Amino acid sequence: MNLIRNYRNWRRYRDTVSELSRLSTRELTDLGISRSDIHYVARKAV
Repeated sequence: MNLIRNYRNWRRYRDTVSELSRLSTRELTDLGISRSDIHYVARKAV
């Protein structure tokens, strides 16, 4: 079960990074996120 949970967490992290990376700098700023914070925000989402 740990393997499945880890895979799902990794997948959620990867999807979050991908979605946030597609946003423009303006859209990220509107959300209060800088481009350099994307990986940090994605880790918190997991």
